Amino acid sequence: MTDTTPTAPTPQRTASGTPDGTVKVLVTGFEPFGGESVNPSWQVAEQLAAHPPAGLDITAVRLSCVFGTALEELRAAVDAAGEDLALVVSLGQAGGRPDLTVERVAINVDDARIPDNAGRQPVDEPVVPGGPAAYFSTLPIKACAAASRAAGVPASVSQTAGTFVCNHVFYGLAHLLATERPGIRGGFVHVPYSPEQAAALSPVPPSLSVPDAVRGLAAILTAAARTTTDIRVTGGATH
Repeated sequence: MTDTTPTAPTPQRTASGTPDGTVKVLVTGFEPFGGESVNPSWQVAEQLAAHPPAGLDITAVRLSCVFGTALEELRAAVDAAGEDLALVVSLGQAGGRPDLTVERVAINVDDARIPDNAGRQPVDEPVVPGGPAAYFSTLPIKACAAASRAAGVPASVSQTAGTFVCNHVFYGLAHLLATERPGIRGGFVHVPYSPEQAAALSPVPPSLSVPDAVRGLAAILTAAARTTTDIRVTGGATH
């Protein structure tokens, strides 16, 4: 019988880092999907790796927007990062959201409203057969959102990562870390449309520039690497 109890978050701790004190971080983004020509999650990941915040050593990897394949690529990236890897933060595009959203929970279900980039469209299928119903992020999610806001970039805690490839990767990451790499912390952050994407749509949805998203994510990664205990502030939702 499948366990239906969400796996509890582990106590927050400072990422262990490399011998020289630098915290080794893996950041993933996605290729474009749904007819888009760009995906701001990958644009942000690339720029974070090119210009990392002080004290962080960031590797960026682009994942396919394909069920199954994305998890194979994620595992390969985690393995390639080596034993010093301390933190994994996956990014995805959430068109229509107005701010950076730090995800609280990943659920064990794939239920695709649209096909992925390989034409796959699973409905009510588990990400990991027999896995827990859900995992909580092991990032200090409220401290991360607060750090982004302090840097001048809107951010909030989100209670759902959806049921498309973003949640697929978030759950797969959480399961991998919980079962095979418990010394690594990880989580997921959604990025809004870029202004260029939003301008092509009607009505025009909310957007956030890539430079602003990079600034917010730099603050989020720094908070995730350095925060030992999450802050206790309201971050819930009524619906």
